[in-house]
Amino acid sequence: MLEHIAKEGIGNFNTLELIIRLVINVIASLLLVRVIYYNTHRNKDFLFTFALFNLLIFLICALLSTATIQMGFAFGLFAIFSFIRYRTVTVPIKEMGYLFASLTIGIINALAVPGKFFAIIILCNVLIIGFTLLLDKFMNLTHENMKEVIYERIDLIVPERREEMIADLKLRTGLPIHKIEIRNINFLRDTANLVVFYYAAENENTMLSEGSDD
Repeated sequence: MLEHIAKEGIGNFNTLELIIRLVINVIASLLLVRVIYYNTHRNKDFLFTFALFNLLIFLICALLSTATIQMGFAFGLFAIFSFIRYRTVTVPIKEMGYLFASLTIGIINALAVPGKFFAIIILCNVLIIGFTLLLDKFMNLTHENMKEVIYERIDLIVPERREEMIADLKLRTGLPIHKIEIRNINFLRDTANLVVFYYAAENENTMLSEGSDD
């Protein structure tokens, strides 16, 4: 059996082509998850998940690489993994992006037509890795974060004193607040429920952290 694999290869690929595709895939995956992702986010669990998913998807696609199932199988994988966010503990948005990038790299390296000297496959990998690097490292975008606040100075909630209220909240919280929403007012307790908005380098919003298994 090993001799047959060595001579005939796997799926539609001969042994040399399979090895070249595997090497390209491993290098691209390590650049994405180890060099780009881990150096910034330092989450070993996600690094393990991204790298393992990438390799598994590559091997599955390579083994099942017949012309009749290539595209349908690839899109089916994306459909299956899209449920991860809704059926388990919620994965952060950025990590979901890295996960799908890892899956895409594995599928491209296993199924794409190589072209001359695998130039097309290498170009696709470079584009994905380069664009990810650009977005995550060099585009210094800010997040609009939000926090709920119970505020007792309801004398400042009137529109005419909005700037004064923002200045008071900035002083108390130390946050660069630029916008406020009033959710409700309790005149019996002299309090108001506010949502304050401010910009920061990182996403500090703490919305739903767990998905539902229902």
